Amino acid sequence: MNSIFIYIFLGVSLATPIGPVKTVLLNTGIKNGFFHAWFFSLGSLATDIMYMFMVYFGIGQFIDSPLLKTILWSFGCFVLMYTGIENLLSLHKIDINLKFAKRVRLRKSILSGFFMSLFNPLTILFWLGIYGSILAKTAGVATGYQIILNSIAILIGIMLVDFIMAFLSSGARRLLSTKLLKIVSIISSISMIGFGIYFGFQAFQALF
Repeated sequence: MNSIFIYIFLGVSLATPIGPVKTVLLNTGIKNGFFHAWFFSLGSLATDIMYMFMVYFGIGQFIDSPLLKTILWSFGCFVLMYTGIENLLSLHKIDINLKFAKRVRLRKSILSGFFMSLFNPLTILFWLGIYGSILAKTAGVATGYQIILNSIAILIGIMLVDFIMAFLSSGARRLLSTKLLKIVSIISSISMIGFGIYFGFQAFQALF
């Protein structure tokens, strides 16, 4: 039982750093409220589960190919740049009265989380590196049942962090004025564009 809590804590530790996906999650909560941020995180979690299965069944070696990495860096660059620029262009739609949130479907939020995480190379590197190392460490020691339990514990830790971030970001929306919401959105949008430029540079380096 203690090992389960260790893996939950591992999931919490790994999900806490603010990367491109977490930046968009926080921005979604501030702009559209808790449920949109939570559904965004569920879409991201679906990608995590997919990559977890791929690494578990040994397909991770194909993800690690230079060509696929270049494609993913490029897609990650495009998705983040597009999202960041779109957020900057939609600043005038942000209103403290939640009218903007009502026009956004939850389905769009969950799909956004899925594709944002799917084309985020850092997600792939995480599952190949961290989860792959865990599997290598427990190989021959832990049973298949124990590995599944440990994997679920990691996902619970990730979900816990995402829930807290979604709750805090939606709470911030109620506390901040429209002007401050726009400032926060500008900062997060610039952060997304920055990550996008970084991903683009990585793709350029991989190609040339």
